[in-house]
Amino acid sequence: MNNFLSLLNQPQFYFILLIWTLVWKGAALWKAANKRQLIWFILLLTINTVGIFEIVYIFFLSRWDIDNGKILAFLSKKFKKTKK
Repeated sequence: MNNFLSLLNQPQFYFILLIWTLVWKGAALWKAANKRQLIWFILLLTINTVGIFEIVYIFFLSRWDIDNGKILAFLSKKFKKTKK
């Protein structure tokens, strides 16, 4: 336990963690942008999990074919203001 705490006090640890996160986040955002998946792009951009969510997206979730047009049409219909 003492070794782990001493690791957290090292600036090199945070630099490596930053590089790790940027690489995975960049790859996941690139993949979501190329597939034009706006919802996934926004989720990947805002949720920070030190690369875990990005890895899951790249290897598993990106295979789901989600049509943004249908999602956005559904949301706009659902939250459309009704005129009185």
